[in-house]
Amino acid sequence: MHSEATPILHETLGAIREILGSELDGLAVERAVVGLFFTGVELSNGIAGACATPIKTIPEAVCCPSSAMAMPFPGKLRGRPAFDLAREALGDNGIRRAVGIAAMNALADTCWRCRHHPETELRLGIDAFDATEIRPGDTVVVVGAFVPFLRELKRRRQPFLVLEQDPATLKPEELPFFRPAEQATTVVPEADVLLITGTTLINDSLEELLSLAKPTARVTMVGPTVSLLPDAFLRRGADILGTVRITDPEAFLDMLAEGGSGYHFLGRTAQKVVLVRRSLVGAVAA
Repeated sequence: MHSEATPILHETLGAIREILGSELDGLAVERAVVGLFFTGVELSNGIAGACATPIKTIPEAVCCPSSAMAMPFPGKLRGRPAFDLAREALGDNGIRRAVGIAAMNALADTCWRCRHHPETELRLGIDAFDATEIRPGDTVVVVGAFVPFLRELKRRRQPFLVLEQDPATLKPEELPFFRPAEQATTVVPEADVLLITGTTLINDSLEELLSLAKPTARVTMVGPTVSLLPDAFLRRGADILGTVRITDPEAFLDMLAEGGSGYHFLGRTAQKVVLVRRSLVGAVAA
């Protein structure tokens, strides 16, 4: 049932269990929403987490029994133990994994509030792109067509390459920068700055991408799918984690239920947050 290809998720769940201990026993799911763009889970402690919805993993014939198995627990999530749902992050099914990661991220935020990570600095209301140092002449590689990053790179006239599984997600003027995801083994090692979307956690590509990065690369991960518990990411070379903290869980989930995306909830029901490796902060300041 559970995937062995996601060590970061395994380790993050282990860290949650270690940090929260017996407190986990009292945490349950209050509400879950699988939205068109994002999935969200609110816990009984009033803290919520999110994950990108891997909509392309749902079979096209959505009324058939095989499609129904993509989401087999509607009506059964409220009251479910939070850590039990978070363990769905280890499953092979995309939608179940998204719900599990959203629950895991709510627990990760719970962990952060009771134990700040000593190796990272938390910055509120900051964009991960702005926290990333890009120097003249840097080779920049973006993994996943993350529109805000592509827009800003183009605005700055910064050359870049984008690794993407589906070129249809790119605009015509972005296609010259496109490289198929299969070219990761040759493209990623050349990056001075590596910008990775959190959806790589869902499709099991993150571990390999981080292992391909050269030791001097500055690595930023971004998206609501990214956790506020940075331990496993830091161990694999990530320097900056850009995610969201949900400030109004009920309104946030209502928005997801109505097809809301980041453009709708950022600055309203959720705020951008960035975790920056402290050694990187010192190096930049120097």
